[in-house]
Amino acid sequence: MEADGGYSPPSSGEKRKKRDVDKPYRGIRMRKWGKWVAEIREPNKRSRIWLGSYSSPIAAARAYDTAVFYLRGPSAHLNFPDSIGDDGYLHDLSSDSIRKKATEVGAKVDALQSRKTESTESYSGRVCFNPDLNEYPSPESSDEN
Repeated sequence: MEADGGYSPPSSGEKRKKRDVDKPYRGIRMRKWGKWVAEIREPNKRSRIWLGSYSSPIAAARAYDTAVFYLRGPSAHLNFPDSIGDDGYLHDLSSDSIRKKATEVGAKVDALQSRKTESTESYSGRVCFNPDLNEYPSPESSDEN
């Protein structure tokens, strides 16, 4: 038995494994209520650039990838290295322009992810609609017959 009561600190590999479970991608984290957020630290500063809040971790990771690509160039460590599109060069590399570009990319990916989720859900065969609850029912639409 070890002198310190059997405790040995986890190795860096064990820490990395736990972190990978908590954060599937670099630069993102999950809020308590389930939203995924992305942010990145500005080079040589203590401040962070807020990149937005997203419903999927992939959208948050793509926003992070866009920002890190513009901040650190082609040598940056990306979550999806094959997905950086050549959709134009940012002439203004301010934190506001990087935030705007990253938010645009994240929003597009989020929209595509939600559209994909909607199309893959099973269809029950019933027509579902949201009735106007402030409207009185008409006699024609009565289901009492």
